[in-house]
Amino acid sequence: MKAAVYNEYGSPEVIRIEEVAKPTPRDHEILVRVRASTVGTWDCEARSFSFPLWFWLPLRLAMGIRKPRWPVLGQELAGDVEVVGKDVTRFEPGDRVFASPGLGFGAHAEYICLSSRRAVSHMPRNTSYAEAAGIPTGGDNALHFLRLAEVQPGERVLVNGAGGNIGVMAVQIARHYGAEVTAVDGAEKLDALRDIGADHVIDYAVEDYTRVGKTYDVIFDLVPKSSYTRAIAALNPKGRYILANPLFASLLRARWTNRTSDKKVLTQFARSRPEDLVVLKELAEAGEIRAAIDRRYPLEKAAEAHAYVDSGRRTGTVVLTMEG
Repeated sequence: MKAAVYNEYGSPEVIRIEEVAKPTPRDHEILVRVRASTVGTWDCEARSFSFPLWFWLPLRLAMGIRKPRWPVLGQELAGDVEVVGKDVTRFEPGDRVFASPGLGFGAHAEYICLSSRRAVSHMPRNTSYAEAAGIPTGGDNALHFLRLAEVQPGERVLVNGAGGNIGVMAVQIARHYGAEVTAVDGAEKLDALRDIGADHVIDYAVEDYTRVGKTYDVIFDLVPKSSYTRAIAALNPKGRYILANPLFASLLRARWTNRTSDKKVLTQFARSRPEDLVVLKELAEAGEIRAAIDRRYPLEKAAEAHAYVDSGRRTGTVVLTMEG
C-alpha cells in the first residue's frame, strides 16, 4: 500500500510517498481502507519536532530520539471497514467509520488497523469522507475543553486562534451550548468564521482582545501569544481561561491564579474516547457542527499539504484524499 512516510525530523521535504506493507488486524482490531485523512498542526509539529522546551524531552522519548518511531503521520481519518478481528462486535465489513488513532498516528496511508476499543465510530450519515475526517481530533479537543469549562447558555466565550481545526469546532460547539461566541484570528479567516456561526469576529492584527475593555466568561486560548495577565483581566468574575497549548511560565502562573482568585485556569490533555466520537457524530447529523475544509490534496502531495499548514494560512481542515 502507499503511505506518506517520514524517516527523519525536519521540513515538509522529509515526507516521501512509499510502498509499505499492508497491516493485518489483530483479534480486537479492524482494518480500515482510508478514504480521507487530514494534515493538522499536530502532524506538522511532530514532523518538525517543534514543541515547547518543557515538553520536548518526554515527547522525544515517546516518539523516537534519533528518528520517528512511527513513520506515518495522520491523527484523524474516515474510511471503510474491510476486515474485523474475531473479538470485534461493534463493526462489520463495509461499515463507514471515522476515527482518531491518537499519538500512534498512521492515517496518512491507504490502510490502517485500529483498535475497536479506541476512538473509532460509525461516520455521521450526512457527511462525506472528507468532511468526516475533519471532525475527530479537533472536535474531540474542543468538546473536552468546553466541557472542562462547563460552558453555560448565555455565557460569553472567546476563542483565540479560532481558524484552526480545534478552533473551528470550538466555535460551533460553544454555539451549540448556547454561548455568545467571539472568534479571533487573521483577517483572511473571518468570513469563514462568521459562516460557521461566530457571533463576533476580531482580526488580531487590528485589535488585541485583551486591551479593548470587553470581558468574557470563558477564554479558549489556542495560541500561546497573548499576555497572561491581560487575558486573566479580560475574564468576568468566576471566568475560566482555557490554555490548550500552554507555555511553561503560564502553567506556573496558573497555579497561583487558581489559588488566589475566583477565576480558573484550565489545562488538561484530551483523551480520545469512542463515546465522545458518538457525541460528535450526533452533533454532525443534527447540523450543529461541520468541518470547514480549506484545501484538499491527494496523498501524493502530502508534503505540499504540510507546507500549506506550516504557512499558517489555513482555515479549518486540510484534507488528504486516498485515490484508487
